[in-house]
Amino acid sequence: MREVDKVVAARLDSSVALVGNVARYIILAGGKRLRPALLLLMSGALGYAGAQRFNLAAVVEFIHTATLLHDDVVDASTLRRGRATANEHFGNPASVLVGDFLYSRAFQMMVETGDMRVMQILADATNVIAEGEVQQLVNTHDAALSERGYLEVIRSKTAKLFEASARLAAVLAGSGTEVEGQCAAYGQALGTAFQVIDDALDYDGDAHEMGKNLGDDLREGKMTLPLIIAMQRGTEAQKALLRRAIEAGSTEDLGAVVEVVRRTDAMSATRAAAATQARLAMDALAAFPANSYTQALLQLAASLLERRA
Repeated sequence: MREVDKVVAARLDSSVALVGNVARYIILAGGKRLRPALLLLMSGALGYAGAQRFNLAAVVEFIHTATLLHDDVVDASTLRRGRATANEHFGNPASVLVGDFLYSRAFQMMVETGDMRVMQILADATNVIAEGEVQQLVNTHDAALSERGYLEVIRSKTAKLFEASARLAAVLAGSGTEVEGQCAAYGQALGTAFQVIDDALDYDGDAHEMGKNLGDDLREGKMTLPLIIAMQRGTEAQKALLRRAIEAGSTEDLGAVVEVVRRTDAMSATRAAAATQARLAMDALAAFPANSYTQALLQLAASLLERRA
């Protein structure tokens, strides 16, 4: 990851000072760096140790950071990783435009690999992510959203970049289509589990540990799995409360909403859904070489179930 950080620092260079300032503000703020870490771990599991893994890990991080910059503007978010979002600090125009810079810089770097399969994976992933973002916008304030519709969005919006990160390692290692498919299956399941847990924490997490405001999803009118399950299990009065809260996009009734989620045991069901995805991720590694990297990938999937921030 130190080598990835070196690439990130070098490729953030721009003659326009504001570009570097905004990009560094969000990238250097910390974060889990799961997507680049996934690419590095999967590369190790498959025996690839070339320097290209550092470049592509940085590409993945740039794409992810661009989505964060744009997301925070769309969602009018004010807090990320324990401090003001870039749009709160620098303004919406700067955040959107620097997000565009990071996307274009990522594409410059992937072209430099000279590998059409690498470019195809990342171009497809970026397009699917954008579709997922738009679909999420369409779904906003829709209290009738189904679990299937919810999963379709997070598999596009979040899991697709996890999937791409894992696929890229197989391409770098020259592992063939079957192994690439197994890597993709791991990445998609891992990314889905990660987002399901993230959505659960919006109603059951610690704001200080998470570094963001609890109830943001409710404020944004997002119908996530805890609410979908609570709607399925709740009384008519409880359903009416959840429906009003989602349609209004207000945290005024957050305490009452959290109480409904708890009374319907929706949180346990949400974590069980994440556990199913984590097991699918671990199953995808069944035929992988038995080495420390594969073990770390197994532990990574298992650790999501204990996530509290």
